[in-house]
This record gives sequence, C-alpha cells and structure tokens, in this order.
Amino acid sequence: MTALSARTRAIAGSLAGLAIVAGATGVAAAQTAPAQAVAVRAPQAVVQTGVLSADAALKIADAVRKEAVKQGQRVTVVIVDRSGATRLVLKGDGAGPQTEESARRKAFTAVSFGKATSELAKGASGDGPTIADIPGTLFLGGGVPVASGGTPIAGIGVGGAPGGDIDEAIARAGLKAVAGQLG
Repeated sequence: MTALSARTRAIAGSLAGLAIVAGATGVAAAQTAPAQAVAVRAPQAVVQTGVLSADAALKIADAVRKEAVKQGQRVTVVIVDRSGATRLVLKGDGAGPQTEESARRKAFTAVSFGKATSELAKGASGDGPTIADIPGTLFLGGGVPVASGGTPIAGIGVGGAPGGDIDEAIARAGLKAVAGQLG
C-alpha cells in the first residue's frame, strides 16, 4: 500500500507542477498581450432583430394610399417583415386582382436584397441563371426596403400603376412617412 501511495504522491506532485508552469505561462502571455485584445465569446443562442411596428406599417400604408389617390392610381400596398412574412395588405379602391401578388413579391424582393426592385432589375437578366430565378421575387419597380441601422427590417411593395417607376414613387412616399423614426 505504501508503494501505491508513493506513486499517487508522485503523480499528484507532477500534476501540481504542470499546473504551476501552465499558470505562469498564461500570466506571462497575458502580460505581453496588447491591452485592446478582445475576449472570445461563445455564440449566442438568441439573436435580437429589429421589427417594424404595426403602427409604423399603418402609417406607411396610409401615406401610400394618400399618394396613390393624389396621383390618380389604383394600387395595392403590401408590407413584409425581414423573413418575408406578410405584415399588412391594403388594396386600394379599384385596384386589380393582380396587384396584391405583384406588390407582395416586390416587397419580398426589396427586403431580401436590401435594395429597391428598380435597382435590382438591372442584374436580373442575362444568359444562364440570374437572381430573377429565385422563387417569389419580382424585379419590377415598386418595391423598396425599410432599413434600421443599415439593416433591412421590412419591405414595401406597391403594384397597380401603369409603370414600376410610379409604383416605386408611391412606395417611397410611404417610406418617407416613417423615415425619421427608423433609427
């Protein structure tokens, strides 16, 4: 039993010595490291993201409706969140049956790529596969992203005017209604 206890003492002593050497090496390394070194963090399991409030969505839709009336256009506005889920649909008086789907797809496209659909239309053509092949997208003018802190949080889509440039101008009027409140 004394041989085993001597062996146990020898192993314990060796481990203690290693711990002291490792600790001293760690202290020396920490002392020579730059002061602005950033600690490595474990990945977070929960991520916080910005969401357009219901009040802001209503304010956008009202501004779109007023601008459409002012321009004599019969349109539908759709607002989607960052994941592309529909948050609001307002079909204006006299808007055609196709306007809801086109507005939804424009809003989806704008929030997906973080750019107005009129800008994206330039890259949606060519030989072979293009971004226009992505299901649910529509590369016609009338979709604008809503951003907070430089990150898209929603998309506004307008459909129904005789040209995408008119749809986009109407959508931008909606964005302008909340521009100072987005952070």
